[in-house]
Amino acid sequence: MAATRTQIYLTEAQRARLDELGERQGKSLAELIREAVDEYLDEQQPDLERALAESFGAAPDLQVPSRAEWDRGYG
Repeated sequence: MAATRTQIYLTEAQRARLDELGERQGKSLAELIREAVDEYLDEQQPDLERALAESFGAAPDLQVPSRAEWDRGYG
């Protein structure tokens, strides 16, 4: 895996906790941070199925053109 060197600042408490976790899991600090970043980024992805379920029926009075209008195209 190609990686880009990145410098971050951690509090002493964060670093101590990460060092302890790394010892227990046999992982490097960099590996723990990469895993945490991946998990955070995965959580930020929109859940499209959930969004559809939550918004379905939100505009019951919406007027949708007939299929014939769709096929007619623009211009």
